[in-house]
Amino acid sequence: MISVKNIQKSFGHNHVLKGIDFSLNKGDVVVILGPSGSGKTTILRCINFLERAEQGELTIGDIHVNLKHATSKEIHRIRKRSAFVFQNYALFNNKTALQNVMLSLTVARKVPVPEAAGIAKAALNKVGLSDKYDAYPSQLSGGQQQRVGIARAIAISPDVILFDEPTSALDPELIGEVLGVMKQLAHEGVTMIVVTHEMSFARDVATNVIFMDGGVIVEQGTPQAIFDNPKEDRTKQFLKRILLEEQ
Repeated sequence: MISVKNIQKSFGHNHVLKGIDFSLNKGDVVVILGPSGSGKTTILRCINFLERAEQGELTIGDIHVNLKHATSKEIHRIRKRSAFVFQNYALFNNKTALQNVMLSLTVARKVPVPEAAGIAKAALNKVGLSDKYDAYPSQLSGGQQQRVGIARAIAISPDVILFDEPTSALDPELIGEVLGVMKQLAHEGVTMIVVTHEMSFARDVATNVIFMDGGVIVEQGTPQAIFDNPKEDRTKQFLKRILLEEQ
């Protein structure tokens, strides 16, 4: 079980998150939708302590922390149980694909280098990059760089992977290869929280869809409930606009 309760976060006078609550079980894929500025990315950043929430509680398995008062030891434990895939890849340009994946193992988890290399190669193989171990980010397409980022996440065998708009920086023809890897992970039972505008992914892969606006959860439910029978007018307006843009 993973749960967040009453996450509150402000930036100056801007109250970005106004009491966010949701939970998911092992193997669930939660997709968070909403317009820009609704607080979607901030939720992920608070869960992984890239931002410090002013209020709220987080539970991942047997770890329960207060988001405002969590100690550095507690934050380290949470980060060992979760992984973050950034929209801008966040790779080290002076490291090869293999080295980028290994770093999360050798530095944060003190895994011996030979063992880390084996784990990293297996993760790169899983995302279809068995021929790119020695390639640097500048030698990879955007889709390949993002797949390295996903390999880095799965290499640590986290309880949950947090995806922050993983396809937003990609050219349209490269989006499919990244979504394909994510769909494969979902079918394998990897637990994920995904911020995205990819409606087809949300409809086909999510176990639960959350629609946010103005720092609150407006509506949540199964993909069928949200896409085929949304209850809130704001949800209907958002989906209509997004689907029209896709067409």
